[in-house]
Amino acid sequence: MSLKVIKAGILDTIQDMGRYGYQQLGINPNGAMDKYAMQIANALVGNDLQEAVIELHFPGSVFRFTQPTLIALSGADFSPSINGVPVPLHHCIAVNKKDELQFNKPVSGARAYIAVHGGLEIKEWLQSRSTNLKAGAGGFRGRNLNKNDELLLKSKNDFCYLLQGNDSKILPWFAGFAANEHSPEIFFLPGNEWEWLTEESKKIFTTTPFVITEQSDRMGYRLENTPLITLTNEEVVSSAVGFGTIQLLPVGKLIVLMADHQTTGGYPRVAHVITAHQSRLAQMKTGDEIWFRLTDHQTAEELLVKQQQHLLQLQNACIFRLQEYLHADRY
Repeated sequence: MSLKVIKAGILDTIQDMGRYGYQQLGINPNGAMDKYAMQIANALVGNDLQEAVIELHFPGSVFRFTQPTLIALSGADFSPSINGVPVPLHHCIAVNKKDELQFNKPVSGARAYIAVHGGLEIKEWLQSRSTNLKAGAGGFRGRNLNKNDELLLKSKNDFCYLLQGNDSKILPWFAGFAANEHSPEIFFLPGNEWEWLTEESKKIFTTTPFVITEQSDRMGYRLENTPLITLTNEEVVSSAVGFGTIQLLPVGKLIVLMADHQTTGGYPRVAHVITAHQSRLAQMKTGDEIWFRLTDHQTAEELLVKQQQHLLQLQNACIFRLQEYLHADRY
């Protein structure tokens, strides 16, 4: 009982919420770039929100199911289809044995997520199933997915009765999103070295666009911008950094650290992207513009609480609807 890769994508990996507690050993946390989308996909199929999922970039892999199961797609819109028939994002979908899931063209966003009911049978490495490509550990054999890889499924439930002879069936519940979910505005808090910037550089930071360059990946986004200037040439002692830390390079350009970021850094940490907007940032790609907006801790906390409340409500509602729907169809 598995999900088989019949055509490999550009960089598809297994990810969960990340690997924490080992950064003092130099092991980066990894995890899904867009943890919000990852959790939404899990909620839709009745999983624990932290269950491991497949993270895809375009072009994504083509998958074949060897058993009926339930899936959900979230994050970027890569025009998904099952056996050539378009299927929507943010819905629970019943798929049949031998169904093929593929992604046809990029419409919006940078990373898509596939959650499977019950989760994937992936061994933990250091308390996480996320793929660490540099260490060659975690995820599926410590690497991205290749053709003919087979991902075993935890759930052995038979959903044939749901399909009634159809290839796939879209179940009647979905996750809604705020209208500004794909806004280019990214809220930030001042970093430890924010006051090192000149007043003019602070103004540039908050009033001009920053463009994501081709030298960007899961480790960090390099930005093209008017060079920023500091009031001091003082060097920073290598210090802890995290997802969303914005560092100032010696040439005055910025880099935003992402999911595969290093554990420490020696560049000035001028700002930090708030947690609630890290998912928004994760769906940006090369050429996209970012507009940074200064905010405060209270606003950052309120936005995060709102996001977490939405996930909890969605999870509870989906579990209820799933049980109700399965019971009704069986009996």
